Amino acid sequence: MEIASICVGPARRIPWRGETVSTAIFKSPVEEARVAALGLEGDEQADLAVHGGPDKAVYAYSADHYPWWKERLPGRELAYGAFGENLTVSGFDDEDACVDDAYLAGSALLIAVQPRLPCAKLGLRFDDPGMVKLFARSLRLGVYFRVAKPGRVRRGDAFEKVSEHKIRLPVLELARLYFDPALTAEKARPALEHPALTGNWRSMLGKKLGPAAE
Repeated sequence: MEIASICVGPARRIPWRGETVSTAIFKSPVEEARVAALGLEGDEQADLAVHGGPDKAVYAYSADHYPWWKERLPGRELAYGAFGENLTVSGFDDEDACVDDAYLAGSALLIAVQPRLPCAKLGLRFDDPGMVKLFARSLRLGVYFRVAKPGRVRRGDAFEKVSEHKIRLPVLELARLYFDPALTAEKARPALEHPALTGNWRSMLGKKLGPAAE
C-alpha cells in the first residue's frame, strides 16, 4: 500500500442552505506533514464534538474507492481529499482493517480505531444533502486512526500493516452494526466484548440496543 495523497486544511465558515457553517472538510494536498497525537500538522477540525480527538486523529481513505465514486457522481471533479480524508491510500482495503490493527505510515505508527460515519458536512462538501445517505449505503467509509507514535509522512510513503489484534473485528463491522435497523444484543456482542472497542462506541451501540443493554 502507498500513500497517494496527503491533505490538510483549516476550519472555515461556509455559507450553505441559508446558514453559515463551520467546517474543515475542504482540504488541500501537501507533499509531507508531521503527524502528532491529535493529527496532521496544518489540519483542523471544526466541530470537536464529532470530529478530532485522539481516536479520530488521522482519517485514511482508499484511493481504490475513487473510480467507484466517479461512476456514481458523473461530472464532478473528485480529487484526492474530496471526502475530507488526510491520507488517500492506494491498495488500502477497508475490509482488511480491524480494530486495534497497527499501520506504519512513513515514520508514524497508527492504530485503527473506528469507521468514519457520515455527517451533514458531506452534504455541504458535495452541495447535496443526499450525499450523507449515499455515503452510508456505500460502506466505502474509510478508517479513523489513533497515533501511537508521532512521525512524518510523505506522499509516496508506504502504508504498511505491521501488527494485527488477535481478536478480529473489522472496523466496517462497527458501521454495519450502527446502521442495522434490527440490531440485537446477539449481533452486537462480538463488538461489545472486544477489549479495544472505545467507550464512545460501547455507548453508541448500547443506545441503539435500548436501556436494557446500557
